Amino acid sequence: MSLTDVAAQPPVRIGHFRPRRLLVALLFVLLAVAPGELGSLTRSLMVDAYTQVSVFVAATLILFYGAERVFKFNIGEALKGANRWQVPMAALLGATPGCGGAVVVVAAYSSGNVRFGAVVATLTATMGDAAFLLIATRPDAAAVVLPLSFAVGILSGWIVDRLPSISLTPPDKPMPQVPRIGRPRIKDWLFGLLAMPGLIIGITQLAGGDLEQIYGPALPIIGLTGTAIGLFIWATSRLVAMSNMHDAPITRMAEETSFISVWVIGAYLAYDYLVAFGGVDLELLFGSVLPLLPLMGVLIGLVPGCGPQVLVTTMYVNGLIPFAALMGNAISNDGDALFPAIALDPKAAFWATIYSTVPALIMAYGFFWFAPGVLN
Repeated sequence: MSLTDVAAQPPVRIGHFRPRRLLVALLFVLLAVAPGELGSLTRSLMVDAYTQVSVFVAATLILFYGAERVFKFNIGEALKGANRWQVPMAALLGATPGCGGAVVVVAAYSSGNVRFGAVVATLTATMGDAAFLLIATRPDAAAVVLPLSFAVGILSGWIVDRLPSISLTPPDKPMPQVPRIGRPRIKDWLFGLLAMPGLIIGITQLAGGDLEQIYGPALPIIGLTGTAIGLFIWATSRLVAMSNMHDAPITRMAEETSFISVWVIGAYLAYDYLVAFGGVDLELLFGSVLPLLPLMGVLIGLVPGCGPQVLVTTMYVNGLIPFAALMGNAISNDGDALFPAIALDPKAAFWATIYSTVPALIMAYGFFWFAPGVLN
């Protein structure tokens, strides 16, 4: 069954709570309404997470998915006929912020449209959802990480394609089914509409404006309301992370932004709670194992999913780990695209991960030894 066949399935009913997600959402709410410094700090961090990251993720996704819908571009077929350009195109899709581009390449591999080198290229180039956080908070670092990951992905894919003895054939299995939601829901439109003023606030902040003076009480209202809607969407969703490519762009944006936002909020809270209440000197702690930090970044990148990678990026943004560790993590991590790869062909997923680990170690310790002060 192809992705087109999946799309032909009847829409799945959405709207019940997932117990584990509901517990996490309720925990966030309880922390936000807690009295004293705990509640005040939590609300402030939620507003920051929304205006600094979530609204930019939403804007990027709606542009990407909107263009995909308007132009009706079949990426799988384009990759199949790309010949020598297949690997660079796959790497470019992987370098696109988020996991959607890399998942498309994995889907194309499952249907026999691309070679294994394209899979290696896209998984090496992708930074997953952590790219959104980096672009929003450290665009200078993103301007280095993303192009370098793209270039390393191309090189890795070309090398793998020239090793026929270890190249793998596409498996004869269908892609894991992604539930289809159907028509856009009220909560999708609410999330999208609120993201518009939120984006204006985020841009104002990037421009150096005084948000409290300019927006006053509107700032926490927009930030906390947007956060609450996002938590509700995430807690009531049957989706794991990625959305069905045939759902409306507004729905896909709301679902995937909400998923990313939960991890961003968690990362923000974890860091500031340790500093404010834990009495932990994180800079001293990580400074004591400085030579191991690039290796740690690479190893965390081997963990499937985007959550751990968002945490690594958060540590970099807060000055806890060097750029070398972030660079290694960006190349070694495969984001959510590794999940369907594992489901389709564990052997292929394993080797693709191994292939991305080697250049990740080279790049990480290359920056650590030869450019230790770059972007730190």
